[in-house]
Amino acid sequence: MIRLAIVGNPANRRVALAAAAAERAGLPPPTIYPWRGILTGGPIPGLGETVRIDSPGEDADVDQLLRFLGHAAPATSARAGSPTPARADSPSTARADSLSPARADFPSTARAGTSLPAPADLPSTARAGTSLPARADSPSSARVGASLSAPAELPSPARAGEIVGGADAYAGLAVALARVAAGGGRLLNPVGDILTMNDKRRCHALLVEAGVPVPPALPDVGSYVDLRAAMTAYGWGRVFVKPAHGSSASGVIALAVSGSRVMAVTSVEIGTDGRLYNNLRVRRYDDEATVAGIVDRLAPDGLHVERWFPKAGLGDRVLDLRVVVIAGEPSHVVARTSRTPLTNLHLGNARGDVAAVRAAAGPAAWGNAMQTCVAVARCFPRSLHVGVDLMFRAGWRTHAVAEVNAFGDLLPGVLAPTGNDGAGSAGLDTYEAEIAALLDGRYANWAGSCVR
Repeated sequence: MIRLAIVGNPANRRVALAAAAAERAGLPPPTIYPWRGILTGGPIPGLGETVRIDSPGEDADVDQLLRFLGHAAPATSARAGSPTPARADSPSTARADSLSPARADFPSTARAGTSLPAPADLPSTARAGTSLPARADSPSSARVGASLSAPAELPSPARAGEIVGGADAYAGLAVALARVAAGGGRLLNPVGDILTMNDKRRCHALLVEAGVPVPPALPDVGSYVDLRAAMTAYGWGRVFVKPAHGSSASGVIALAVSGSRVMAVTSVEIGTDGRLYNNLRVRRYDDEATVAGIVDRLAPDGLHVERWFPKAGLGDRVLDLRVVVIAGEPSHVVARTSRTPLTNLHLGNARGDVAAVRAAAGPAAWGNAMQTCVAVARCFPRSLHVGVDLMFRAGWRTHAVAEVNAFGDLLPGVLAPTGNDGAGSAGLDTYEAEIAALLDGRYANWAGSCVR
């Protein structure tokens, strides 16, 4: 009998949903290992336990501890500022056929339809074709010996929605995950996979190396001035600026520039206290000094900048998909639709009709997109599940992967379809489907069939 353990925040619905699914499948109640305990020297999963690692998010105390540990930990490859993986800055590595001139969701004067040169005035170390840095697959990369005792002085607590300390939190996560791995349990989502998926730069580089279609990315930029210079050098008028370790669209900026004109669409709010906040209301900024100030505030924690990908749409909304791949099967799909470039559902956007999206794409394009999701999962074969954010290009002919999510299986109320599409997950929610794949051997077969 499998002894399931869950590392997570006990009050979070992710933990409750996963535990309930396990019990419905006839497993004993899982042992819950709180993130707070993991971060302060408490018990960790051990030999004989099968371990699901869930998101440490949505808990202010855990966020403080992660930032403290990350700030105190010695510099490692997991911290912001580490050597940057190869970037997709040429048409051959970026699948140029998936990059057409942008849709008219911003003024046409801001469109970028130029080719993708590899200019000589940008750092050669960032060009496509350079070697991929080692993945953070082993506990040693996260300094298992870093202090995990309760700190005497924590950093200031983040205010509700505040965007702060992303690089420190990521480095702290590496320390905590190393401690979980050191316990000897069987990890359903390994440390290296989680860390790679939570670093947009490293994940993008891995996908490029695997031949997965992604938008091309700029070399590292450390300021707004750097960003504008790189955009000019590459001939890009529209980009997505993403915090390297962000989630839930926090800090993401859809930026269009044309001469002296600037338009930024983002969930970032500048508070009266001068801090940056992730607000549920999407804003537009057209004052360049304001946009520059936001970028410069985000840059120290690391930025990943991709060329704007013109998303397909239905009606007056653009859309993308969250596809949960479980043991190599794209089993659960949600369409996310928006009247702005940001499609995250918590920003007031709406779920779309997956059947309508599939019909608009057509059988061939849909099938190719699902195979791309399988190719993404093959990059992380020891992870039971991955959440793939997939975009169809306007016109539906091609597609690209926007992001990969280690904790992307929270899709309440979404059941795998019946018939061939559902495969072994038909009629189950994501958590039930994951347990089923674990129990019936599909996970073991999938992981064993993949060669990294």
